[in-house]
Amino acid sequence: MTHNRLVEEPVERPLTVKAIDLALSTISRYGRADLEDRLRQARARLLDDHVRVLVVGEFKQGKSMLVNALLSAPVCPVFDDVATSVSTVVGFAEQPELTLVRPGGGDDPAGEHRTRRTDIALPELSEVVAGYVTEAKNPQNAHGLSHVEIGIPRNILRAGLQVVDTPGVGGLTSVHGAATMAALPSADAVLLVSDASQEYTAPELEFLRAAIRLCPNVACILTKTDMYPEWRRIAELDRRHLADAGIAAELIAVSSAVRWQAVLGDESVNEESGFPRLEAYLAERVLGQADLLSRRSTVHDVIAVTDQLCDGLRSEEASHRDPEGVQELIRTLRRSQERAAALKERSARWQLTLNDGVADLNTDVEHDLRDRMREITRLAEEEVDDGGDPTKTWDQLSGWIEQQVASAASTNYLWATQRARWLAQQVATHFAEDREAALPALRTEASAAVGAAREMRVRETEPWNLGQQALAGLRGGYIGVLMFGLIGTMVGMSLINPFSLGAGLLLGGKTISDERRRIVGRRQAEAKTAIRRYVDDVTFQVGKDSRDMLRDVQRDLRDHYSELAEQLNRSLKDSLGTAEKSVRTTEGERAKRLKEIPVELAALEKLQARVRTLVPSADRPPAVRAQGAGEPVTSAR
Repeated sequence: MTHNRLVEEPVERPLTVKAIDLALSTISRYGRADLEDRLRQARARLLDDHVRVLVVGEFKQGKSMLVNALLSAPVCPVFDDVATSVSTVVGFAEQPELTLVRPGGGDDPAGEHRTRRTDIALPELSEVVAGYVTEAKNPQNAHGLSHVEIGIPRNILRAGLQVVDTPGVGGLTSVHGAATMAALPSADAVLLVSDASQEYTAPELEFLRAAIRLCPNVACILTKTDMYPEWRRIAELDRRHLADAGIAAELIAVSSAVRWQAVLGDESVNEESGFPRLEAYLAERVLGQADLLSRRSTVHDVIAVTDQLCDGLRSEEASHRDPEGVQELIRTLRRSQERAAALKERSARWQLTLNDGVADLNTDVEHDLRDRMREITRLAEEEVDDGGDPTKTWDQLSGWIEQQVASAASTNYLWATQRARWLAQQVATHFAEDREAALPALRTEASAAVGAAREMRVRETEPWNLGQQALAGLRGGYIGVLMFGLIGTMVGMSLINPFSLGAGLLLGGKTISDERRRIVGRRQAEAKTAIRRYVDDVTFQVGKDSRDMLRDVQRDLRDHYSELAEQLNRSLKDSLGTAEKSVRTTEGERAKRLKEIPVELAALEKLQARVRTLVPSADRPPAVRAQGAGEPVTSAR
């Protein structure tokens, strides 16, 4: 296939790795294992990093066919009457492979259980996958899968792109919708798929509003343009809806069927399919942005490491050039070391901001969640009280409750994620007041808490059919006839007389009515109990996920900045030791070091100049901007 815009093997990612390798070889002479570990961690992150694109939308909108057409491979099963029930993650592999991923237990160190199969021919892959990801062959996810991973040899995926085909959400406030919303913070891009049969619905626009706040790249994909002649009018209406809602998302119209014709050999229709525009979006806006971020991260790490070594060399050079002023230099270094050591203390401002912020955020998130759930419970109980027998409308009522609970849980989780990112920025700002530092990559995992809640059920412990009604009526009628008949015998009337029969009919009817009210009241109480139990279960699960997410953010930030503070402290400690040692240095040793230090500084500065070329000057963070373009990294060796 030559029509794919992403067929060329990318070279940008190896450039960042080469920069790290060059930096490692340059600093190896200084014996700074901590700085070398930092660069090795950055290198591993570059090699393992993926760019994840979520393909989301309602049922039967053409998501799976879109993925197949984009990748030019039949990887996701496509049926007219069968929906996807498990997410499918498609990434690069040299040979086709399928991996089933189940939630891990306590004995699984990786947190997940994997079953991998590689002996699959590419044409058969879709059929094999269908046995695990479709509702027909895996109803209600009976296999207990977290997701399915597929690896195929496609150049479009070689740069680290991962395309995720999500289950149809069945309403973006459904349980599937809640899981999709919770996955937004872990995505690098989101493609909202909607076919050309109708314009955007209110839930779709609401989903886009949430996505645009949490994901850097959101695009709207209008599918099935070959089936609907009026697709251009629908596209124009959708663009108008996006503009009215203030959603800055690009809309791309495509036809997967036409694209598949191009895949099968008729490349002349590829432009008509609309996929070249989608490929350009992925190449420029998604992969290009991710590559820029990785380059900026690489430049920052290398510059931060080499700056510490340069500072130490300059301090050593100053102590050798001016032996008389070495004591002042020692005092200055000691003050700097004290400030660096203070960054590691729990009383440091960034530590206080982090600890207090997480504690406050936990309280706010829990209060927000409980407030939303209490309101849903109140409305549901009012509906039960006003709706009579809840068993007759339970399917509609329980469906409405599940939608409201899923929507509330999603909104709460997304709000918690937004607040956590805001807190991370505050911590970074406070740490930077003492020492420049970049914010670490924070990627929260998707939450499946709503789906883990038990199903709401109301059991009919007391049936209320015609037989039960007749029995209640007979019981009440018998009492009425007997009671009023005995009274009649006292005035000379027979036991069964018109008065006793009338009383029997009246009491029989009243008994039926009272019994019905009692049974309905009991069912209402059971329905309320089931509602409260379900809402409490979801509250517990979502609250646990939110607390875990915040705890992970706290640990990541604490470990990141503590490590930076330790590296800074080590550098200043070495500089201080060198300055104190210079007092006892002979003239010959001093002269030798004064010749060596400029050479070492020149090598480090040359490395910095080369690394800076990874990022255009306008895109560099202030901390890594410098005069001059320097030499390209590719010529470093």
